[in-house]
Amino acid sequence: MGQYLIDNNVISDYFTGQLSEQAMNFVSDVIDRTPNISVITAIEALSWQSSEKKYEAIIKEFVDNSNIFDLSRKTVARCVQIRRSKKIKTPDAIIAATAIVHCLTLITSDNDFNNIPELALINPTNLPDTL
Repeated sequence: MGQYLIDNNVISDYFTGQLSEQAMNFVSDVIDRTPNISVITAIEALSWQSSEKKYEAIIKEFVDNSNIFDLSRKTVARCVQIRRSKKIKTPDAIIAATAIVHCLTLITSDNDFNNIPELALINPTNLPDTL
């Protein structure tokens, strides 16, 4: 199993049980090791509000136990390259740049990342039978 960067949509789908069994098992294996998230994903996850307060506590614990990649000069430079060449929101460009700079595969169900050829992606909703 490789090294991964987890996007916020996967975090929320995982903790609310909205992924398939195969995807839940895959993400669980990734999370059981120290999960990697970008600083943007940490902000997005911690900003999530739920009527069920237990989810907010679970997300906080998840973020506290994650390896958070801050913005480095190299990540900023890569983000600028992505933004200049692709139509993508800045937070998503930061997440993509973080994955590229740190040689991580991004786990996301967000199709906005599909047009960045140098970005390795896994969409948990489209998992092959074996990884």
